[in-house]
Amino acid sequence: MKRLLAAVALLLSMAAVGNAQRLPGDVVPSHYQVTLAPDLKNATFSGEETIEVRILKPTSNIVLNSAEIKFEDVTVTSGASTQTAKVTTDEKAEMATLALADAAPAGPATIHIKFTGTLNDALRGFYLSKTKARNYAVTQFEATDARRAFPCFDEPAMKATFDISAVVDAGDTPISNGKIISDTPGPGEGKHTVKFATSPKMSTYLVALVVGDLQCVEGVADGIPIRVCATPDKKDLGKFALESAEQELKFYDRYYGIKYPYQKLDLIAVPDFGAGAMENTGAIIYREEALLADDRIASIGQRKGIAAVTAHEIAHQWFGDLVTMQWWDDVWLNEGFATWMTSKPLAAWKPEWNIWPNQGPLAVDGLKSTRPIHAPGNEANTPAQIGTLFDGIAYGKTAAVLRMLESWLGEEPFRQGVNSYLAKYAYGNTRAADFWNAMAQASGKPVDKVMPTWVEQAGAPMVSVKAQCSGKQTVVELSQTRFFNDPELLKQGSPEVWQIPLCIKTAAGSNARCELMTQKQQSVTLPGCSPWVFVNAGGQGYYWSAYSPELTSKLAGAAEQALTPQERVSLLNDEWALARAGQHPISQYLSLAQGMRNDRTRQVVQQIAERVAFISDYLVDTADRESFRAWVRNQFRPMFDEFGWKAKAGDSDDVKSMRGTVILALGFSGRDPEVLRQVSPVAQEYMRDPASVDPNVGGLAVELAAVNGDANLYDQYLQHMSAAKTPQERYAYMEALTRFPQPELAQRTLALSLSPEVRGQDLFRGIGGLLENAETRDLAWAYFKSHWAEIQKKIGGGLGFGFGELASVFCSEPSKQDVQQWFAQHPDPGGPRPLRQGLERLDTCLRMKNAQAQNLASWLKEHGTAAGK
Repeated sequence: MKRLLAAVALLLSMAAVGNAQRLPGDVVPSHYQVTLAPDLKNATFSGEETIEVRILKPTSNIVLNSAEIKFEDVTVTSGASTQTAKVTTDEKAEMATLALADAAPAGPATIHIKFTGTLNDALRGFYLSKTKARNYAVTQFEATDARRAFPCFDEPAMKATFDISAVVDAGDTPISNGKIISDTPGPGEGKHTVKFATSPKMSTYLVALVVGDLQCVEGVADGIPIRVCATPDKKDLGKFALESAEQELKFYDRYYGIKYPYQKLDLIAVPDFGAGAMENTGAIIYREEALLADDRIASIGQRKGIAAVTAHEIAHQWFGDLVTMQWWDDVWLNEGFATWMTSKPLAAWKPEWNIWPNQGPLAVDGLKSTRPIHAPGNEANTPAQIGTLFDGIAYGKTAAVLRMLESWLGEEPFRQGVNSYLAKYAYGNTRAADFWNAMAQASGKPVDKVMPTWVEQAGAPMVSVKAQCSGKQTVVELSQTRFFNDPELLKQGSPEVWQIPLCIKTAAGSNARCELMTQKQQSVTLPGCSPWVFVNAGGQGYYWSAYSPELTSKLAGAAEQALTPQERVSLLNDEWALARAGQHPISQYLSLAQGMRNDRTRQVVQQIAERVAFISDYLVDTADRESFRAWVRNQFRPMFDEFGWKAKAGDSDDVKSMRGTVILALGFSGRDPEVLRQVSPVAQEYMRDPASVDPNVGGLAVELAAVNGDANLYDQYLQHMSAAKTPQERYAYMEALTRFPQPELAQRTLALSLSPEVRGQDLFRGIGGLLENAETRDLAWAYFKSHWAEIQKKIGGGLGFGFGELASVFCSEPSKQDVQQWFAQHPDPGGPRPLRQGLERLDTCLRMKNAQAQNLASWLKEHGTAAGK
């Protein structure tokens, strides 16, 4: 379910549907003075603003952005003249035109507007968030929703300073981007007005305001006050996030050439939030599960998740907030940089976590329908189009390409280039070329030639490798082509050429030889006669490697001793991709994985467990099921016998995390009878007292126990979910409900998803989990189709993109036809790409299943039978 949930977390931030176009650009703001007065009881707000602008040429029409706003009074002052403007709104374009009787001359002017709006339930703009105790008002403006809170020039390049004030109930304290500089009674009984310090120049989408009775834990780092705030009942769950933020801000202050550029840093958890978190300057807003945790029951994985999200969002205070992309087609300059940066402070603070990043979304880049990092201009105009750009390409691929670039340039030259870029464009906006020109100047290497091949081209390369000894030398023959999951497209070849920084490792074990591959075919001569070569030394390259059969065999034999953990994961990823594309038999991947049976590297074990789960869910025939399960038990049982259910003195954090990975693999993919028998008392103990169970095992024990659970256990889970005091407990039970295989219990979970008990942001924890469960998939899909209207209503219009991605959970021709037919009648508001990609993934699975069936059966006949003896 994690893949669907990760996708939905991005989809939740894709809020507005419309056909808004770019503003004319002839009026440029410099300062906003905005007062907002939310009425939490009636879910409305009123506002008043003065915008200082510069008119570039005489005009009778000032166009700005506005959506779902009612204008009450509008005047424009230029020089000594003040005119009342006539307002015409275009809801489809999300714009308002202020028409003047007399043209305003070029030069400075002020726009004064009084307005009202609705605190919506769509998790976008200025919206209402609820608990059982009360209501809260929250903003979420990225990418194009500041216009739903106040009329503005809602484009990232139109930066300005902001004076924000809030008129709120006497018992509430608002939080915004700046420090509170005044708090005065009124206007009116039971109200007070809070004014915040003037912000630095920033884009409208970074303005923030949260109103309610939030309480905070407080800290400090390098003189910057830091708070983690939440609803009163969850205040103390912010302590770990506070410690994380303190450590991360200190790291960034030392890494960047510019100290943290804002007055304070608030991290705010709210009950309802579409995205995982949002990097508003000085006031980062989070979904509760991404920020809050009970130290007694939080697993290592959950702690890493909180630390990673805080690191990502704080990194944005430089990348995205201080320096912002000119337009959304370059959103990778924000998201990719923050993702690339995330692992650095974590590795420095928690070396025992053994943090190293993955290779990025190479599987997505194997799709014909993938997109370039830099979005084509015609795909980044409307809010709907912009929303689809917050995807794995902008985040994961960009981060992986930056890591590859850093490895090629060296950490210090790369850091110098980054700091030069930040210093030059602080409080401004940039395009892609601004970044790579800065890096080229700092490093002296042709970054400006290399990066366009990765940013402007869709897909990623496959580097084919042959090697032979010639005298006392090894000649390595390399060729590159765009990789496709579809073997027919791969066979056809493609014209793209990437400039690939790659490093070649040999059996000699000396330093790797690094080359820049700039041609379709290229050869490299290495000293010595090596039995094998590995062309992704360190596992830092964003490309697939396809070795000749002889080299593959030799690498498999040498992997455990000669390759680093990162390189072993890279080799496993390569073999899986080649099996998926029909280039290698799946037995080759399974033999490689089996050869790593004694590997205790967490990332290696996790990679194999994930592929095993896919094979179990989609590829294994009924006739081979027991042989496959026997092989899975043989693969993972020695680790379970070594790790057990309970933490031991001296366990590393990696072992603590692997314990859960191994238990899930044995329970779900291996159906290990002993594990399934032992899990029930662990789940019961967790229900009695979560703190009494190993935190890395408790939640997953609840999930695994559902496999053989009954209606009585289901009811217990439901009661505990409702009574949960922490996000971790609540979601452990909620996700476990999707593991019960009984149709009648699955129907209850589906109905629960649309009930008031489940927030709109969590809708797909139930429906998505049941879709990914092979035993309930068809039932969940039928429910999704028959309840489409209710689903749309539940999500309030703010999550209506990317549903075509659901096609990827299927792996049969009838399902494909059904999905195509249904979406033809119910078009995805986010455009055609999510469905295209979902169907491509479905096709990839179906091809793999058909192409690898005989080979898989033959391999299991030998190895599965032997494993089961």
